[in-house]
Amino acid sequence: MDPILNKNLFLVKEHTGIFKAANNFDIFDPADGKIIMQCREPKLGGFTKMLRFTKYKRNTPFEIIISNMEGKKVCTIKRGVSLWLSKVQVLDEDDKLIGTFKQKLLSLGGKFDIFDEDENYVCSLKGKWTGWDFKFIKDDLIFASVSKKWAGIGKELFTTADNYMISIGESLPPDNDFRTLIIASVMCIDMVLKE
Repeated sequence: MDPILNKNLFLVKEHTGIFKAANNFDIFDPADGKIIMQCREPKLGGFTKMLRFTKYKRNTPFEIIISNMEGKKVCTIKRGVSLWLSKVQVLDEDDKLIGTFKQKLLSLGGKFDIFDEDENYVCSLKGKWTGWDFKFIKDDLIFASVSKKWAGIGKELFTTADNYMISIGESLPPDNDFRTLIIASVMCIDMVLKE
């Protein structure tokens, strides 16, 4: 696991664009405002690009690679074509499965159950009915939260770009693979629930 994930606060900014097919994000350290990771969708096929401009955008497959500023892969988030409920896989820097997000049916605000590489339940990622605040919860214990940050009236009205703040609780130790799943959750929220 990349040591950059041992921080407890991350600001994720989606690249702005009126007509964009690929989803690209930069991850900042809120303490100093510097970019510490990049999220890119480099393997976007032509047919998928076309579908991204239709009502089927939410159903298209995606593969987002998060890398540090030296270009070393931190993790990969991917999903195949989704007809109903999404199942998103998160792989480590060596393309080994570390966890899965499984979308739940009929949940106000959105919900994913999170499983480890052996399909053991880890926790749930639950959104509020307002849809902008998500918490990682197990047995009433909150491990981390993801919330949308206001980008300004011009950006909100005329682009599809969103900004998210990730806050990881002190109870989660450094070098825990679960930190990778927390970072990957923003891509799940944005690509599965918010598009």
